[in-house]
Amino acid sequence: MIKPKPTVVLVHGAFAESASRPGVVEQLQANGVRVVAVANPLRSVPGDAAYLRDVIAGIDGLGPALTAYPVTTGGNELAIRPDTFHHQFAADVSPAQAEVLSATQRPVTEVALTEGLPSDVPAWQSVPSWFVFSDEDRCIPVALHRFMAERAGAKDVREVPGASHTLSVSHPDVVTASILEAVDAVAA
Repeated sequence: MIKPKPTVVLVHGAFAESASRPGVVEQLQANGVRVVAVANPLRSVPGDAAYLRDVIAGIDGLGPALTAYPVTTGGNELAIRPDTFHHQFAADVSPAQAEVLSATQRPVTEVALTEGLPSDVPAWQSVPSWFVFSDEDRCIPVALHRFMAERAGAKDVREVPGASHTLSVSHPDVVTASILEAVDAVAA
């Protein structure tokens, strides 16, 4: 009987982040090894260790597109499952690029997705904004992007046809052009 290969968990230290080992992730994946590059919080040794235990405990949990696992600090943390990541999050990049992005994704807590603002006056009401989004985003509906851009009174709105949620990876030129336009407008 052939044993399945274990999932390799990469944990970065101080002054690094989960995407700091793309070459290692790519080579392991090319050898058929599943990789999770943990986004270590770097807040305290006991807290980081507890977080790492939570991530490891949730590695084999499943959902339609998300993996959810309880965290010691309370609530659940969500990550996009590796087998759905390319389709769900990064459909317009190469499968190899999507695999690396999946392995290095930063999970989000349910609270971060549902909790209200700590202020009655959100920054978008007074800070100038520019929007770049795609019409093929499978994480945030395009109608919601359009609504948020309009509500914020965006100075410029660029809707990228056929792009995924990761349009800053697949279309960096469009994103950069929008940022440079904003920089010029604010500096003028």
